[in-house]
Amino acid sequence: MLLFKRFSLPFFLSLLLVSAAFAKSKPSKKDKVVTITTPQGEIKLILFDETPKHKENFLKLAEEGFYNGTTFHRIIENFMIQGGDPNSKNDSPNDDGMGNNGYMVPAEFRPELTHVKGALAAARTENPEKASSGCQFYIVQNELGTHFLDGNYTVFGQTIAGLDVVDAIAKQPKDYRDRPLADVKMTVKVEEMKKKKITELYGYQYPGTETMTKKNKLKNKGVKKELDKGLNN
Repeated sequence: MLLFKRFSLPFFLSLLLVSAAFAKSKPSKKDKVVTITTPQGEIKLILFDETPKHKENFLKLAEEGFYNGTTFHRIIENFMIQGGDPNSKNDSPNDDGMGNNGYMVPAEFRPELTHVKGALAAARTENPEKASSGCQFYIVQNELGTHFLDGNYTVFGQTIAGLDVVDAIAKQPKDYRDRPLADVKMTVKVEEMKKKKITELYGYQYPGTETMTKKNKLKNKGVKKELDKGLNN
């Protein structure tokens, strides 16, 4: 005979809350790869979970098609390439770099996220909070990085493929305002992929994955040792 213990409604609600919290804290096995297509080629980027406001904002704009038709309007070789200004869609080059989308994003500085080559960071105007532009961004092109910008501009992503394209854009002929003579227009798309596949395709290592791999190897080695011991007995 089976006996079923009665549980109260609060118990089940507590169980559901615990389950939901666990599911929320469990890291996703997927991520989104951003592809910026230009006349010089493709740049592929990963956005950081450690800067959630910037990641969410950039993905939203990209998925809505906001960046399509904008240009890299400011290029400085051995420094960076800057784009994402909606003004760069119009026929006048004189207001490029002065546009915005009506809001700013609060700064999200992280000491481990720095201006290395290929870093994706948010442009901004001068403001006490160092809040970021809601749409303009830049990609670091300097081989050694631009670390004098660390802690002043939010780094929220990294180039995982197409550094040669970043170099090619930075080398384009330009005028005295650092604006390319020929428009470097972009289209931006977002593709969801398994993190494992991203690592296989682009060599990008997610934080903590190397440690986990080592732990798994040690665990598997321990299991094999126990199996060998059992077979030899």
